[in-house]
Amino acid sequence: MNSVYFFFSGFDWQQTLSCFWILFAVLDILGSIPIIMRIRERSGGIHLRKTMIAVSVIMLTFLFLGPSLLRLFSIDIPSFVVAGGIILFILGLEMILDVNIFHISLDNDGMASIVPLAFPIVSGTGTLIALLALKAEYDTINILCAIWANLIFVYGVIRYSAWLERTLGKLCVNIIHKAMGIVILSIAVKLLKTHLLV
Repeated sequence: MNSVYFFFSGFDWQQTLSCFWILFAVLDILGSIPIIMRIRERSGGIHLRKTMIAVSVIMLTFLFLGPSLLRLFSIDIPSFVVAGGIILFILGLEMILDVNIFHISLDNDGMASIVPLAFPIVSGTGTLIALLALKAEYDTINILCAIWANLIFVYGVIRYSAWLERTLGKLCVNIIHKAMGIVILSIAVKLLKTHLLV
């Protein structure tokens, strides 16, 4: 009982909000609407439940077991965060400059709801790296709340992706995509500054 109280006592609205926006920027689910639509067209449909289960399992597993996996390979968290910062920096540039550095194949054998949608489009390398970086800075309860809030948002966007694309228009989706790229670039610079200058 005391351990449960201790876990929830770390809850902080400001931390949760910060974690939410960082994950929201990295997930870039609104900017992924055109990709989601292409997957839906090519695969004949998306199994939303499978996608959400896969995304949840991947993110929660990496949140709780990520540090242990790093220790298994004798990698310390600061080194991983710096490496992650570099990847986030490249990802941000990719989004802003509209170039393809990370190539994602949409051709598969009916597993589009999990690969590539759940991984790596929704919960890709950038998301996993962001989770580890957040774990080094914020309490776990706040990261968990931010994850669940983002998962609800991801669910809504995937489910209503066709309507959102029609409503927002391709130009608006592209602007959001580039804006999220700037946010990711800023996060990457902050991570590199923090962990390279210690």
